[in-house]
Amino acid sequence: MGKKYAIGVDYGTQSGRAVLVDLADGTEVADHVTEYPHQVMDEQLPDSSVKLDLDWALQHPADYIEVLKRSVPAVIRQSGVDPADVIGLGIDFTACTMLPIDEAGEPLCFSPELKDNPHSWVKLWKHHAAQDEANLINQIAEERGEAFLSRYGGKISSEWMIAKAWQILNEAPDIYERADMFLEAADWVIYKLTGSISRNSCTAGYKGNWHKQDGYPSRDFFKALDPRLEDITTTKLRGDVVPLGTKAGELTEEMAGWIGLKPGTAIAVGIIDAHAAVLGVGVVTPGKMVMAMGTSLCHLVLSDEEKQVEGMCGVVEDGIIPGYMGYEAGQSAVGDIFQWYVEEAVPAYVKEAADKEGSGVYEWLEQRAAAYKPGETGLLALDWWNGNRSVLVDADLTGLLIGCTLLTKPEEIYRALLEATAFGTRKVIDAFQENGVAVDELYACGGLAQRNRLLMQIYADVTNREIKIADSKQTPALGAAMFGAVAAGAEKGGYDSIVDAAKKMARVRKETFKPIPEHTAVYEKLYEEYSKLHDYFGRGGNDVMKHLKAIKEDARA
Repeated sequence: MGKKYAIGVDYGTQSGRAVLVDLADGTEVADHVTEYPHQVMDEQLPDSSVKLDLDWALQHPADYIEVLKRSVPAVIRQSGVDPADVIGLGIDFTACTMLPIDEAGEPLCFSPELKDNPHSWVKLWKHHAAQDEANLINQIAEERGEAFLSRYGGKISSEWMIAKAWQILNEAPDIYERADMFLEAADWVIYKLTGSISRNSCTAGYKGNWHKQDGYPSRDFFKALDPRLEDITTTKLRGDVVPLGTKAGELTEEMAGWIGLKPGTAIAVGIIDAHAAVLGVGVVTPGKMVMAMGTSLCHLVLSDEEKQVEGMCGVVEDGIIPGYMGYEAGQSAVGDIFQWYVEEAVPAYVKEAADKEGSGVYEWLEQRAAAYKPGETGLLALDWWNGNRSVLVDADLTGLLIGCTLLTKPEEIYRALLEATAFGTRKVIDAFQENGVAVDELYACGGLAQRNRLLMQIYADVTNREIKIADSKQTPALGAAMFGAVAAGAEKGGYDSIVDAAKKMARVRKETFKPIPEHTAVYEKLYEEYSKLHDYFGRGGNDVMKHLKAIKEDARA
Protein backbone atom coordinates (compact mmCIF):
# COMPACT_ATOMS: atom_id res chain seq x y z
CA MET A 1 0.00 0.00 0.00
CA GLY A 2 1.46 3.39 -1.02
CA LYS A 3 1.46 6.56 1.04
CA LYS A 4 -1.90 7.56 2.48
CA TYR A 5 -3.04 10.96 3.64
CA ALA A 6 -5.79 12.69 5.59
CA ILE A 7 -6.95 16.29 5.61
CA GLY A 8 -7.71 18.25 8.77
CA VAL A 9 -9.78 21.42 8.45
CA ASP A 10 -9.46 23.85 11.36
CA TYR A 11 -12.21 26.45 11.69
CA GLY A 12 -11.01 29.40 13.78
CA THR A 13 -12.46 32.79 14.66
CA GLN A 14 -11.13 34.75 11.67
CA SER A 15 -10.29 32.04 9.14
CA GLY A 16 -10.28 28.37 8.28
CA ARG A 17 -7.30 26.27 7.19
CA ALA A 18 -6.80 22.90 5.62
CA VAL A 19 -3.75 20.75 6.30
CA LEU A 20 -2.78 17.67 4.27
CA VAL A 21 -1.02 15.16 6.53
CA ASP A 22 1.07 12.06 5.81
CA LEU A 23 -0.45 9.30 7.92
CA ALA A 24 2.83 7.45 8.39
CA ASP A 25 4.44 10.10 10.62
CA GLY A 26 2.21 13.19 10.77
CA THR A 27 4.30 15.24 8.34
CA GLU A 28 2.30 18.27 7.19
CA VAL A 29 2.69 18.11 3.43
CA ALA A 30 0.68 21.22 2.56
CA ASP A 31 -1.54 23.79 4.24
CA HIS A 32 -3.74 26.63 3.06
CA VAL A 33 -5.63 29.38 4.92
CA THR A 34 -8.90 30.98 3.77
CA GLU A 35 -9.89 34.20 5.50
CA TYR A 36 -13.62 34.32 6.12
CA PRO A 37 -15.02 36.75 3.53
CA HIS A 38 -17.47 38.19 6.11
CA GLN A 39 -15.14 37.91 9.13
CA VAL A 40 -16.81 38.36 12.55
CA MET A 41 -20.02 40.36 12.33
CA ASP A 42 -20.22 42.31 15.58
CA GLU A 43 -21.54 45.68 14.41
CA GLN A 44 -24.03 45.04 11.61
CA LEU A 45 -25.44 42.37 9.32
CA PRO A 46 -24.03 41.93 5.78
CA ASP A 47 -25.85 43.73 2.96
CA SER A 48 -28.20 45.18 5.53
CA SER A 49 -28.75 48.33 7.55
CA VAL A 50 -29.47 46.25 10.67
CA LYS A 51 -27.09 47.18 13.50
CA LEU A 52 -26.11 44.66 16.17
CA ASP A 53 -26.36 45.27 19.90
CA LEU A 54 -23.50 45.09 22.38
CA ASP A 55 -21.88 41.69 22.96
CA TRP A 56 -23.11 40.22 19.68
CA ALA A 57 -20.77 38.16 17.50
CA LEU A 58 -22.17 36.48 14.38
CA GLN A 59 -20.76 34.71 11.33
CA HIS A 60 -21.86 33.80 7.82
CA PRO A 61 -22.29 30.04 7.32
CA ALA A 62 -21.36 30.34 3.63
CA ASP A 63 -17.85 31.29 4.78
CA TYR A 64 -17.37 27.81 6.21
CA ILE A 65 -18.16 26.17 2.88
CA GLU A 66 -15.86 28.68 1.19
CA VAL A 67 -12.99 27.33 3.31
CA LEU A 68 -13.64 23.82 1.96
CA LYS A 69 -13.95 25.03 -1.63
CA ARG A 70 -10.74 27.07 -1.54
CA SER A 71 -8.40 25.39 0.93
CA VAL A 72 -8.97 21.68 0.25
CA PRO A 73 -8.26 21.93 -3.52
CA ALA A 74 -5.31 24.22 -2.70
CA VAL A 75 -3.53 21.62 -0.54
CA ILE A 76 -4.10 18.96 -3.21
CA ARG A 77 -2.60 21.29 -5.85
CA GLN A 78 0.37 22.28 -3.68
CA SER A 79 1.23 18.71 -2.76
CA GLY A 80 0.58 16.96 -6.06
CA VAL A 81 -1.01 14.14 -4.05
CA ASP A 82 -3.54 11.96 -5.86
CA PRO A 83 -6.98 12.62 -4.28
CA ALA A 84 -7.52 8.84 -4.27
CA ASP A 85 -4.75 8.59 -1.66
CA VAL A 86 -6.59 10.98 0.69
CA ILE A 87 -8.55 8.44 2.71
CA GLY A 88 -10.14 10.61 5.39
CA LEU A 89 -11.09 14.14 6.41
CA GLY A 90 -11.82 15.56 9.86
CA ILE A 91 -12.73 19.03 11.06
CA ASP A 92 -12.39 20.98 14.28
CA PHE A 93 -14.31 24.11 15.17
CA THR A 94 -14.50 26.97 17.65
CA ALA A 95 -17.42 26.28 19.98
CA CYS A 96 -20.12 26.88 20.95
CA THR A 97 -20.76 28.27 17.47
CA MET A 98 -24.38 27.49 16.66
CA LEU A 99 -27.01 28.14 14.01
CA PRO A 100 -30.70 27.49 13.34
CA ILE A 101 -31.51 25.36 10.28
CA ASP A 102 -34.74 24.57 8.43
CA GLU A 103 -36.16 21.16 7.51
CA ALA A 104 -33.89 20.99 4.45
CA GLY A 105 -30.80 21.57 6.60
CA GLU A 106 -30.25 25.11 5.31
CA PRO A 107 -29.38 28.01 7.66
CA LEU A 108 -32.35 30.31 8.26
CA CYS A 109 -30.21 33.33 7.35
CA PHE A 110 -30.15 32.06 3.74
CA SER A 111 -33.89 32.77 3.54
CA PRO A 112 -34.47 36.24 1.99
CA GLU A 113 -37.29 37.10 4.39
CA LEU A 114 -35.20 36.20 7.46
CA LYS A 115 -31.78 37.56 6.56
CA ASP A 116 -32.39 40.88 8.33
CA ASN A 117 -33.11 39.14 11.63
CA PRO A 118 -29.82 38.77 13.55
CA HIS A 119 -31.11 35.61 15.27
CA SER A 120 -31.22 33.74 11.94
CA TRP A 121 -27.42 33.87 11.64
CA VAL A 122 -24.58 31.85 13.18
CA LYS A 123 -23.87 32.84 16.77
CA LEU A 124 -20.09 32.64 17.14
CA TRP A 125 -18.52 31.26 20.33
CA LYS A 126 -17.80 34.78 21.59
CA HIS A 127 -21.40 35.96 21.23
CA HIS A 128 -22.03 37.04 24.83
CA ALA A 129 -25.48 38.62 24.48
CA ALA A 130 -27.16 35.64 26.18
CA GLN A 131 -25.69 36.48 29.60
CA ASP A 132 -29.14 37.23 31.09
CA GLU A 133 -30.29 33.75 30.03
CA ALA A 134 -27.10 32.17 31.38
CA ASN A 135 -27.62 33.89 34.74
CA LEU A 136 -31.14 32.47 34.99
CA ILE A 137 -30.01 28.98 33.94
CA ASN A 138 -27.42 29.05 36.73
CA GLN A 139 -29.83 30.44 39.31
CA ILE A 140 -32.63 27.97 38.55
CA ALA A 141 -30.28 24.97 38.23
CA GLU A 142 -28.74 25.82 41.59
CA GLU A 143 -32.12 26.30 43.27
CA ARG A 144 -33.28 22.93 41.93
CA GLY A 145 -30.04 21.17 42.89
CA GLU A 146 -29.47 20.02 39.30
CA ALA A 147 -26.64 17.46 39.22
CA PHE A 148 -25.36 18.56 35.82
CA LEU A 149 -24.31 22.00 37.12
CA SER A 150 -21.35 20.65 39.09
CA ARG A 151 -19.85 19.15 35.92
CA TYR A 152 -19.43 22.68 34.60
CA GLY A 153 -17.79 24.25 37.61
CA GLY A 154 -21.13 25.45 38.98
CA LYS A 155 -21.91 27.84 36.14
CA ILE A 156 -23.18 27.59 32.57
CA SER A 157 -21.64 30.13 30.18
CA SER A 158 -23.48 32.63 27.99
CA GLU A 159 -21.35 31.24 25.16
CA TRP A 160 -23.09 27.84 25.23
CA MET A 161 -25.94 26.21 23.36
CA ILE A 162 -28.84 26.42 25.81
CA ALA A 163 -28.31 30.08 26.72
CA LYS A 164 -28.07 31.02 23.04
CA ALA A 165 -31.14 28.97 22.10
CA TRP A 166 -33.13 30.56 24.92
CA GLN A 167 -32.05 34.03 23.79
CA ILE A 168 -33.48 33.25 20.35
CA LEU A 169 -36.74 32.13 21.94
CA ASN A 170 -36.95 35.28 24.10
CA GLU A 171 -36.00 37.82 21.46
CA ALA A 172 -37.12 36.20 18.20
CA PRO A 173 -39.79 33.55 18.92
CA ASP A 174 -40.65 33.41 15.21
CA ILE A 175 -37.06 32.33 14.42
CA TYR A 176 -37.22 29.75 17.22
CA GLU A 177 -40.42 28.34 15.73
CA ARG A 178 -39.07 28.35 12.17
CA ALA A 179 -35.90 26.50 13.23
CA ASP A 180 -36.18 22.77 12.68
CA MET A 181 -32.98 22.26 14.70
CA PHE A 182 -30.16 24.14 16.38
CA LEU A 183 -26.81 22.73 15.30
CA GLU A 184 -23.21 23.32 16.21
CA ALA A 185 -21.48 24.78 13.16
CA ALA A 186 -19.12 21.78 13.24
CA ASP A 187 -22.06 19.40 12.89
CA TRP A 188 -23.61 21.51 10.12
CA VAL A 189 -20.39 21.41 8.06
CA ILE A 190 -20.20 17.62 8.53
CA TYR A 191 -23.83 17.43 7.37
CA LYS A 192 -22.93 19.42 4.24
CA LEU A 193 -20.04 17.03 3.56
CA THR A 194 -21.94 13.77 4.16
CA GLY A 195 -25.64 14.52 3.77
CA SER A 196 -26.42 13.15 7.25
CA ILE A 197 -26.84 14.95 10.57
CA SER A 198 -25.12 13.74 13.71
CA ARG A 199 -24.09 15.59 16.85
CA ASN A 200 -20.54 15.07 18.06
CA SER A 201 -20.15 14.12 21.73
CA CYS A 202 -17.44 16.75 22.27
CA THR A 203 -19.54 19.86 21.59
CA ALA A 204 -22.73 18.24 22.90
CA GLY A 205 -20.95 17.42 26.15
CA TYR A 206 -18.96 20.59 26.74
CA LYS A 207 -21.31 23.15 25.22
CA GLY A 208 -24.75 21.50 25.22
CA ASN A 209 -24.81 20.00 28.75
CA TRP A 210 -25.23 16.48 27.40
CA HIS A 211 -23.91 13.57 29.49
CA LYS A 212 -22.94 10.10 28.29
CA GLN A 213 -25.03 8.36 30.98
CA ASP A 214 -27.72 10.92 31.79
CA GLY A 215 -28.27 12.60 28.41
CA TYR A 216 -29.46 16.22 28.47
CA PRO A 217 -30.92 17.91 31.57
CA SER A 218 -34.50 16.85 32.25
CA ARG A 219 -37.69 18.13 30.63
CA ASP A 220 -38.73 19.38 34.07
CA PHE A 221 -35.62 21.53 34.28
CA PHE A 222 -36.27 23.08 30.87
CA LYS A 223 -39.91 23.62 31.82
CA ALA A 224 -38.73 25.41 34.97
CA LEU A 225 -36.62 27.71 32.81
CA ASP A 226 -39.48 28.45 30.40
CA PRO A 227 -42.50 26.26 29.57
CA ARG A 228 -41.78 26.84 25.87
CA LEU A 229 -38.42 25.06 26.32
CA GLU A 230 -39.86 21.88 27.82
CA ASP A 231 -39.36 19.74 24.71
CA ILE A 232 -36.21 21.42 23.31
CA THR A 233 -34.04 18.28 23.59
CA THR A 234 -36.51 16.16 21.60
CA THR A 235 -37.17 18.87 19.00
CA LYS A 236 -34.54 21.53 18.39
CA LEU A 237 -31.66 19.50 19.89
CA ARG A 238 -32.83 16.08 18.72
CA GLY A 239 -30.52 13.65 16.95
CA ASP A 240 -27.97 11.00 17.79
CA VAL A 241 -24.94 12.09 19.80
CA VAL A 242 -22.00 10.10 18.47
CA PRO A 243 -18.55 9.62 20.07
CA LEU A 244 -15.30 11.09 18.80
CA GLY A 245 -13.47 8.81 16.38
CA THR A 246 -16.76 7.79 14.76
CA LYS A 247 -17.13 7.92 11.01
CA ALA A 248 -19.91 10.44 10.38
CA GLY A 249 -20.40 9.29 6.81
CA GLU A 250 -18.80 9.54 3.40
CA LEU A 251 -18.19 12.48 1.12
CA THR A 252 -21.13 13.08 -1.20
CA GLU A 253 -20.81 13.26 -4.99
CA GLU A 254 -21.80 16.93 -4.97
CA MET A 255 -19.30 18.03 -2.32
CA ALA A 256 -16.58 15.85 -3.85
CA GLY A 257 -17.03 17.86 -7.03
CA TRP A 258 -16.72 21.13 -5.11
CA ILE A 259 -13.62 20.29 -3.05
CA GLY A 260 -11.67 17.95 -5.33
CA LEU A 261 -11.67 14.77 -3.24
CA LYS A 262 -13.09 11.37 -4.18
CA PRO A 263 -16.74 10.58 -3.40
CA GLY A 264 -16.91 8.09 -0.55
CA THR A 265 -13.92 9.56 1.33
CA ALA A 266 -14.40 8.87 5.07
CA ILE A 267 -15.54 11.90 7.07
CA ALA A 268 -15.05 11.95 10.85
CA VAL A 269 -17.48 13.56 13.28
CA GLY A 270 -16.41 17.05 14.32
CA ILE A 271 -14.50 18.09 17.44
CA ILE A 272 -13.83 21.37 19.24
CA ASP A 273 -10.61 23.01 18.00
CA ALA A 274 -8.76 23.07 21.32
CA HIS A 275 -9.68 19.46 22.05
CA ALA A 276 -8.27 18.37 18.70
CA ALA A 277 -5.01 20.08 19.68
CA VAL A 278 -4.57 17.66 22.60
CA LEU A 279 -4.07 14.88 20.05
CA GLY A 280 -1.87 17.12 17.92
CA VAL A 281 0.72 17.35 20.70
CA GLY A 282 0.42 13.64 21.49
CA VAL A 283 -1.11 13.92 24.95
CA VAL A 284 -3.02 10.69 25.60
CA THR A 285 -2.51 10.22 29.38
CA PRO A 286 -3.58 12.11 32.56
CA GLY A 287 -1.69 14.87 34.38
CA LYS A 288 -0.72 16.90 31.32
CA MET A 289 -2.40 20.21 30.54
CA VAL A 290 -2.57 21.33 26.93
CA MET A 291 -2.90 25.08 26.40
CA ALA A 292 -4.39 25.83 22.99
CA MET A 293 -3.35 29.46 22.60
CA GLY A 294 -4.92 31.83 20.11
CA THR A 295 -7.42 34.67 20.28
CA SER A 296 -8.62 32.91 23.44
CA LEU A 297 -7.03 30.09 25.43
CA CYS A 298 -8.41 26.65 26.25
CA HIS A 299 -6.91 24.47 28.97
CA LEU A 300 -7.43 20.73 28.47
CA VAL A 301 -6.58 17.98 30.96
CA LEU A 302 -7.23 14.22 31.02
CA SER A 303 -8.05 12.34 34.21
CA ASP A 304 -9.24 8.92 35.37
CA GLU A 305 -11.85 10.47 37.68
CA GLU A 306 -14.73 12.92 37.51
CA LYS A 307 -14.13 15.75 40.00
CA GLN A 308 -15.80 19.07 40.62
CA VAL A 309 -13.52 21.99 39.73
CA GLU A 310 -14.57 25.62 40.16
CA GLY A 311 -15.10 27.42 36.89
CA MET A 312 -14.25 24.54 34.61
CA CYS A 313 -16.04 24.65 31.27
CA GLY A 314 -16.91 21.00 31.64
CA VAL A 315 -15.83 17.46 32.39
CA VAL A 316 -16.99 15.02 29.74
CA GLU A 317 -16.43 11.28 29.63
CA ASP A 318 -14.66 10.40 26.35
CA GLY A 319 -14.79 14.14 25.58
CA ILE A 320 -11.23 14.23 24.22
CA ILE A 321 -9.97 10.64 24.20
CA PRO A 322 -12.06 7.50 24.74
CA GLY A 323 -11.52 6.03 28.18
CA TYR A 324 -10.71 9.25 30.04
CA MET A 325 -12.53 12.16 31.58
CA GLY A 326 -11.68 15.25 29.57
CA TYR A 327 -11.60 18.54 31.47
CA GLU A 328 -11.80 21.97 29.85
CA ALA A 329 -11.25 25.43 31.28
CA GLY A 330 -10.32 28.61 29.48
CA GLN A 331 -9.68 32.32 29.13
CA SER A 332 -12.00 34.19 26.80
CA ALA A 333 -9.29 36.56 25.55
CA VAL A 334 -5.52 36.18 25.23
CA GLY A 335 -4.31 36.97 21.71
CA ASP A 336 -7.39 39.19 21.35
CA ILE A 337 -6.08 41.41 24.18
CA PHE A 338 -2.67 41.81 22.57
CA GLN A 339 -4.35 42.54 19.23
CA TRP A 340 -6.63 45.14 20.85
CA TYR A 341 -3.60 46.85 22.39
CA VAL A 342 -1.64 46.94 19.14
CA GLU A 343 -4.57 48.09 16.99
CA GLU A 344 -6.34 50.46 19.36
CA ALA A 345 -3.96 51.69 22.05
CA VAL A 346 -0.31 51.71 20.88
CA PRO A 347 0.95 55.22 20.01
CA ALA A 348 1.80 56.00 16.38
CA TYR A 349 5.52 56.37 17.13
CA VAL A 350 5.76 52.66 17.93
CA LYS A 351 4.56 51.68 14.46
CA GLU A 352 6.88 54.23 12.88
CA ALA A 353 9.85 52.90 14.89
CA ALA A 354 8.96 49.30 14.00
CA ASP A 355 8.69 50.22 10.30
CA LYS A 356 12.11 51.88 10.43
CA GLU A 357 13.62 48.75 11.96
CA GLY A 358 11.87 46.54 9.43
CA SER A 359 9.93 44.64 12.09
CA GLY A 360 6.29 44.31 13.07
CA VAL A 361 4.73 46.12 16.04
CA TYR A 362 4.38 42.88 18.01
CA GLU A 363 8.07 42.05 17.53
CA TRP A 364 9.09 45.60 18.46
CA LEU A 365 7.06 45.47 21.67
CA GLU A 366 8.22 41.97 22.58
CA GLN A 367 11.89 42.84 22.12
CA ARG A 368 11.65 45.88 24.39
CA ALA A 369 9.33 44.27 26.95
CA ALA A 370 11.81 41.40 27.31
CA ALA A 371 14.41 43.85 28.60
CA TYR A 372 12.40 44.36 31.81
CA LYS A 373 12.74 42.12 34.83
CA PRO A 374 9.60 40.71 36.46
CA GLY A 375 8.05 43.45 38.60
CA GLU A 376 10.14 46.22 37.06
CA THR A 377 7.23 47.87 35.21
CA GLY A 378 5.24 48.45 38.40
CA LEU A 379 2.12 47.44 36.48
CA LEU A 380 -0.52 44.79 37.00
CA ALA A 381 -3.53 43.93 34.83
CA LEU A 382 -6.63 41.76 34.96
CA ASP A 383 -7.11 39.79 31.76
CA TRP A 384 -10.88 40.31 31.38
CA TRP A 385 -11.08 42.34 28.16
CA ASN A 386 -13.63 39.80 26.89
CA GLY A 387 -15.08 38.73 30.25
CA ASN A 388 -13.88 35.82 32.37
CA ARG A 389 -14.43 32.21 31.30
CA SER A 390 -12.59 30.41 34.11
CA VAL A 391 -12.78 30.39 37.03
CA LEU A 392 -15.43 33.09 37.49
CA VAL A 393 -17.55 32.35 34.38
CA ASP A 394 -18.80 35.92 33.98
CA ALA A 395 -18.94 37.68 30.62
CA ASP A 396 -19.84 40.99 32.30
CA LEU A 397 -16.38 41.46 33.81
CA THR A 398 -14.00 43.85 32.02
CA GLY A 399 -10.31 44.68 31.86
CA LEU A 400 -8.19 46.51 34.42
CA LEU A 401 -4.70 48.04 34.29
CA ILE A 402 -3.20 49.44 37.48
CA GLY A 403 0.09 51.13 38.37
CA CYS A 404 0.45 53.53 35.42
CA THR A 405 2.42 56.75 35.83
CA LEU A 406 3.42 59.56 33.48
CA LEU A 407 6.59 57.58 32.76
CA THR A 408 4.83 54.33 31.73
CA LYS A 409 5.93 53.11 28.29
CA PRO A 410 3.89 51.13 25.70
CA GLU A 411 6.19 48.12 26.00
CA GLU A 412 5.62 48.06 29.78
CA ILE A 413 1.85 47.93 29.29
CA TYR A 414 2.33 45.19 26.69
CA ARG A 415 4.37 43.15 29.15
CA ALA A 416 1.74 43.65 31.87
CA LEU A 417 -0.94 42.32 29.51
CA LEU A 418 1.20 39.24 28.71
CA GLU A 419 1.67 38.67 32.43
CA ALA A 420 -2.05 39.10 33.13
CA THR A 421 -2.94 36.23 30.81
CA ALA A 422 -0.29 34.06 32.50
CA PHE A 423 -1.80 34.85 35.91
CA GLY A 424 -5.21 33.87 34.53
CA THR A 425 -3.79 30.49 33.48
CA ARG A 426 -2.17 30.07 36.91
CA LYS A 427 -5.62 30.65 38.45
CA VAL A 428 -7.01 27.81 36.32
CA ILE A 429 -4.14 25.43 37.19
CA ASP A 430 -4.58 26.17 40.91
CA ALA A 431 -8.31 25.35 40.67
CA PHE A 432 -7.56 21.95 39.11
CA GLN A 433 -4.80 21.11 41.59
CA GLU A 434 -6.89 22.14 44.62
CA ASN A 435 -9.71 19.86 43.48
CA GLY A 436 -7.61 16.76 42.94
CA VAL A 437 -6.97 16.94 39.19
CA ALA A 438 -3.22 16.74 38.67
CA VAL A 439 -1.44 19.21 36.36
CA ASP A 440 2.17 18.03 36.31
CA GLU A 441 3.23 19.07 32.81
CA LEU A 442 2.29 21.86 30.42
CA TYR A 443 2.09 21.70 26.63
CA ALA A 444 1.34 24.71 24.44
CA CYS A 445 0.26 25.00 20.84
CA GLY A 446 -0.91 27.69 18.46
CA GLY A 447 0.74 30.66 16.81
CA LEU A 448 1.25 32.57 20.06
CA ALA A 449 3.10 29.67 21.66
CA GLN A 450 5.39 29.27 18.67
CA ARG A 451 6.08 32.94 17.92
CA ASN A 452 6.18 34.77 21.23
CA ARG A 453 9.15 33.53 23.25
CA LEU A 454 8.70 36.17 25.96
CA LEU A 455 5.09 35.10 26.50
CA MET A 456 6.05 31.45 26.94
CA GLN A 457 8.89 32.25 29.33
CA ILE A 458 6.47 34.35 31.41
CA TYR A 459 3.99 31.44 31.48
CA ALA A 460 6.75 29.07 32.62
CA ASP A 461 7.85 31.51 35.33
CA VAL A 462 4.32 32.31 36.56
CA THR A 463 3.17 28.66 36.65
CA ASN A 464 6.57 27.32 37.82
CA ARG A 465 6.32 24.51 35.26
CA GLU A 466 8.30 23.50 32.20
CA ILE A 467 6.39 24.07 28.97
CA LYS A 468 6.70 21.89 25.87
CA ILE A 469 5.72 23.43 22.52
CA ALA A 470 3.91 21.69 19.70
CA ASP A 471 6.04 21.11 16.63
CA SER A 472 3.05 21.42 14.32
CA LYS A 473 2.08 24.92 13.23
CA GLN A 474 -1.50 23.74 12.81
CA THR A 475 -2.00 21.52 15.86
CA PRO A 476 -5.83 21.41 15.90
CA ALA A 477 -5.89 20.63 12.16
CA LEU A 478 -3.37 17.84 12.73
CA GLY A 479 -5.63 16.41 15.45
CA ALA A 480 -8.63 16.69 13.13
CA ALA A 481 -6.69 14.87 10.40
CA MET A 482 -5.95 12.09 12.92
CA PHE A 483 -9.67 11.64 13.43
CA GLY A 484 -10.07 11.52 9.65
CA ALA A 485 -7.51 8.69 9.62
CA VAL A 486 -9.44 6.86 12.36
CA ALA A 487 -12.71 7.31 10.46
CA ALA A 488 -11.07 5.59 7.48
CA GLY A 489 -9.65 2.76 9.61
CA ALA A 490 -6.45 0.71 9.45
CA GLU A 491 -7.68 -1.44 6.56
CA LYS A 492 -7.62 1.58 4.26
CA GLY A 493 -4.26 2.83 5.54
CA GLY A 494 -5.49 4.83 8.54
CA TYR A 495 -5.73 3.86 12.20
CA ASP A 496 -8.22 1.94 14.32
CA SER A 497 -7.84 4.17 17.41
CA ILE A 498 -6.99 7.79 18.08
CA VAL A 499 -4.26 6.72 20.55
CA ASP A 500 -2.55 4.73 17.77
CA ALA A 501 -2.80 7.72 15.45
CA ALA A 502 -1.39 10.14 18.04
CA LYS A 503 1.60 7.89 18.81
CA LYS A 504 2.67 7.94 15.16
CA MET A 505 1.62 11.41 14.04
CA ALA A 506 2.10 13.88 16.95
CA ARG A 507 5.31 15.78 17.70
CA VAL A 508 6.67 18.40 20.12
CA ARG A 509 9.77 20.56 19.74
CA LYS A 510 13.01 19.62 21.45
CA GLU A 511 13.42 23.07 22.98
CA THR A 512 11.28 23.73 26.06
CA PHE A 513 10.69 26.75 28.33
CA LYS A 514 11.87 26.16 31.90
CA PRO A 515 10.97 28.39 34.87
CA ILE A 516 13.73 30.72 36.08
CA PRO A 517 13.72 30.54 39.92
CA GLU A 518 14.44 34.24 40.55
CA HIS A 519 11.63 35.19 38.15
CA THR A 520 9.23 32.74 39.77
CA ALA A 521 9.90 34.28 43.21
CA VAL A 522 8.88 37.75 42.01
CA TYR A 523 5.86 36.45 40.13
CA GLU A 524 4.64 34.75 43.31
CA LYS A 525 4.39 38.21 44.89
CA LEU A 526 2.68 39.68 41.84
CA TYR A 527 0.28 36.74 41.66
CA GLU A 528 -0.77 37.43 45.27
CA GLU A 529 -1.70 40.98 44.22
CA TYR A 530 -3.41 39.70 41.07
CA SER A 531 -5.47 37.31 43.21
CA LYS A 532 -6.60 40.15 45.49
CA LEU A 533 -7.78 42.19 42.49
CA HIS A 534 -9.29 39.05 40.90
CA ASP A 535 -11.43 38.33 43.96
CA TYR A 536 -12.28 41.97 44.75
CA PHE A 537 -13.62 42.78 41.29
CA GLY A 538 -14.70 39.27 40.32
CA ARG A 539 -16.38 37.86 43.42
CA GLY A 540 -18.65 40.73 44.40
CA GLY A 541 -16.32 42.87 46.51
CA ASN A 542 -16.81 45.72 44.03
CA ASP A 543 -19.21 45.43 41.07
CA VAL A 544 -17.98 48.64 39.43
CA MET A 545 -17.28 46.82 36.14
CA LYS A 546 -20.90 45.68 35.89
CA HIS A 547 -22.23 49.09 36.94
CA LEU A 548 -20.16 50.79 34.23
CA LYS A 549 -21.41 48.30 31.66
CA ALA A 550 -25.04 48.93 32.67
CA ILE A 551 -24.55 52.72 32.49
CA LYS A 552 -22.96 52.28 29.04
CA GLU A 553 -25.91 50.22 27.82
CA ASP A 554 -28.39 52.79 29.15
CA ALA A 555 -26.48 55.60 27.46
CA ARG A 556 -26.60 53.76 24.13
CA ALA A 557 -30.29 52.86 24.38
